[in-house]
Amino acid sequence: MIGKDRAAKRREELSRRLEILLDVVVAEGGEPYKFSEIQTALANKGVSLSRARWFYMKEGTGANVTDRNLLTALAEFFGVPPAYLLDSDPELPARVEAQLQLLKAMRIAEVKSFAARALGDLSPEATEAIAKILEDEMKSTDP
Repeated sequence: MIGKDRAAKRREELSRRLEILLDVVVAEGGEPYKFSEIQTALANKGVSLSRARWFYMKEGTGANVTDRNLLTALAEFFGVPPAYLLDSDPELPARVEAQLQLLKAMRIAEVKSFAARALGDLSPEATEAIAKILEDEMKSTDP
């Protein structure tokens, strides 16, 4: 049972890291990658990736992925050190960390913008109070 728990955690961690890398692409102003783009880039390096395997990796389901060539090729595709996908406790690449901070700020701004539109009849003071609550909440949940 312990082995299953450890394997599940590894799958979940790989899934989380892949989602972070995919989010960073969007934060940097790009469009989300299509599977075909990832598959082609990896194929050009001699590494194959099926749609099903990609899905399982992103969702954290299926068998654990331990293929060093695949994980290295994916890391290179996303522009991060291979250790980010290979190691159990890697350091977050500086570029990724910076983009995650930007992504958080963008999400806060989107929420504020939505709130301003949705709550347009509120006084500026009430809108400011809501914005402050959101900012405080984001700060309190920041790792």
